[in-house]
Amino acid sequence: MTETRCASKPAAELLICVKCRPKGTGEGDALRPGRRLYDTLEAAGAPEGVRLRAVECLQNCDAGCTVALRGAGRWTYVYGNLETDLAGVLLDGARAYHAAPDGLIPWRQRPEHFKRNCVARIPPAEFPDPLQESDT
Repeated sequence: MTETRCASKPAAELLICVKCRPKGTGEGDALRPGRRLYDTLEAAGAPEGVRLRAVECLQNCDAGCTVALRGAGRWTYVYGNLETDLAGVLLDGARAYHAAPDGLIPWRQRPEHFKRNCVARIPPAEFPDPLQESDT
């Protein structure tokens, strides 16, 4: 497992579903695309402050390889439709995610794939209630 920590910011995690398999792929396939993506990312090395972790399933099977970016006190993002040829884009996105204090990468700084293939955005465990904010 690849793990890198940055002293100034808590580590972010890039979770890669290693069970992902596109529709129509048989049960007998030895190495699933999600596992190939994980292996490619691990060989490339995680950006500073980002820890790579393999996960069993992210329940987004119809959208191909799926990953999640998360970190303490940050928004979590789930992205789909990833392949090994997008590993560099994914690592650039993970780098930008780690650099954003709350995980919210400004729209114009997001990799194009992130803009078009976001499956979910989940708030951190502690967040302000938008219904309790004043409108003044």
